[in-house]
Amino acid sequence: MVKYFIPFAIYFGATTDNLFGQSLTAIQLDRPDQTECPFITPKKYIQIENGFTFETINQSQTSFSYPSTLWKYGVNEKFELRLITELVSGNINVNSNTGFSPITIGFKTSLFEERGFLPKTSFIGHIATSKIGSKEFQTKYIAPSFRLTMQHTLTEKISLAYNIGAEWNGENAEHSYIYTLTTGFSLTDKIGCYTELYGFIPTENKADYRFDCGLTYLINNDFMADISGGLGLSENAPKNYISLGLSYRFKTTR
Repeated sequence: MVKYFIPFAIYFGATTDNLFGQSLTAIQLDRPDQTECPFITPKKYIQIENGFTFETINQSQTSFSYPSTLWKYGVNEKFELRLITELVSGNINVNSNTGFSPITIGFKTSLFEERGFLPKTSFIGHIATSKIGSKEFQTKYIAPSFRLTMQHTLTEKISLAYNIGAEWNGENAEHSYIYTLTTGFSLTDKIGCYTELYGFIPTENKADYRFDCGLTYLINNDFMADISGGLGLSENAPKNYISLGLSYRFKTTR
């Protein structure tokens, strides 16, 4: 997959320089890490973040997303609409199911700009529908989730970001608290990297702790490629995953 991914990314970046305006700051993504960023999609822009992910849950269970896509639309400088679609394939031993996960809808709104010790802060809210998806992946109930996403600029090349929130799985009333902590580094004007700790703390079951890291490549101001991977740190966490991403944005009106 990688040998096709890189030439495509370079070709796409070269051909889109003339299509997209360069007046905005570089595209800001909610991927590839698990920490959602506090930045809002620019007004009247559509931003599409695609991730192709292979995950090994345990010795007998794997899953593949091809892709998971976050669609974002900037309503104004403080608010964006969000839609998540995901085509997945789950494998348990010799049994396999492929289809669309229930569609998730939501929003992000900016709360505070960075000032001194106060981080740049936004709020994200989502609701995963229970029935708008393939039958094999439908849930009993709709599943809400929310998080506060915060970021500090430590230096010109280093940032610290973190999320706190909670989510429901759609199968029962139990919810899990979410935490993430990531450090981002700008290696060059085009290349960035990050390391991250994150986890899920259910109200009734054992906590799930994980680690991941990755690289991003800014092809132009409106198009970015990424690669990432992670490991489970606790007994009940998925064993590992690897992911490739392609993300871009375009203006809907002049």
